[in-house]
Amino acid sequence: MCGAPDQSVSLPAGTDLSKETVLAGRVVAGGEPVGGAFVRLLDGTGEFTAEVVASASGDFRFFAAPGTWTLRALSRSGNGEAVLEADAPGLHQTLVAVA
Repeated sequence: MCGAPDQSVSLPAGTDLSKETVLAGRVVAGGEPVGGAFVRLLDGTGEFTAEVVASASGDFRFFAAPGTWTLRALSRSGNGEAVLEADAPGLHQTLVAVA
């Protein structure tokens, strides 16, 4: 497994959720975490914006602007995606199931 930064739900010190929009979640297959998955962030038009590697526990996190985002996970266990509506700053969470 690669040395991905900790993507757990614990946010970095100083994160102000009244001003920042955080998209966070976990990649799962059959309800079990999928570590090492590549998680891509696509904007409302489907354009690639960013990519992170999920932690060993399947967790990932992006700092983004409010809007509609697609989270696409690519892994050895399969691929999957979820759409997340972040209508305001704050912590927005989802699961991305892969099969």
